[in-house]
Amino acid sequence: MTDKRCVVVTGAASGLGKSIATAFAQNGDFVFVADIDGDAAHAVAEALGGRAVQMDIADAASVQEAASAIFEHSGRVDVLINNAGIVGGRGSVVDLDLEVLRRALTVNVLGTWTVTQAIGRKMQARKAGTIINITSIGARQPTPEMGHYEASKAAIEAITRTTAIEMAPFGIRANAIAPGPVVTPMTQRLVENPDARAAWEARIPLGTIAEVDQIAPAALFLASAAASHITGTSLTIDGGQLLK
Repeated sequence: MTDKRCVVVTGAASGLGKSIATAFAQNGDFVFVADIDGDAAHAVAEALGGRAVQMDIADAASVQEAASAIFEHSGRVDVLINNAGIVGGRGSVVDLDLEVLRRALTVNVLGTWTVTQAIGRKMQARKAGTIINITSIGARQPTPEMGHYEASKAAIEAITRTTAIEMAPFGIRANAIAPGPVVTPMTQRLVENPDARAAWEARIPLGTIAEVDQIAPAALFLASAAASHITGTSLTIDGGQLLK
């Protein structure tokens, strides 16, 4: 067991998850880099001085195995960041392949719930911990052909609020971070297309798509003592996009 705060970040081998994991490691925390890609997770964990955990959040057995390994190593989890998720495709409500919808709900919604169960039970037993879910402004602002993804993120916001009220008696806080578009591997096609990027940035009052380093500090704040009276909220980081 380490004396450092123990932080689990899912989907931490790349993109926003990697940036969040890096921010916590630089803060002096011990980070478990959880990802479906075990090799990539190992590389990130080695660079951060943390520990890699292979975890497929859509597979309950994989989640339980990973959680057991985490608790065997550290004895506790102080901060859980549910970041892992997918888009999976695009399509209108009437045309979307239902398998794309099913996969988005399985990974994003069921996966977040499953990880929260596996880690949250131990947090309840200790009566300590903080949970942060990564959602999206898409939960509140629709984009054509992204309804499946946005529905999954709206569900995670609802899960966040329920988690907050159910966990409060145990001294556990649960919040969400809702970014607008962020430069990550998931948005690569958008950001590399000058016309598409310009069209999206025209929707943002501050004029630019966010970088991951503009999102990660919010996770540090919500997990800190400075946020000790904040629970059940969703912190929007979108350059003002929801204002339009």
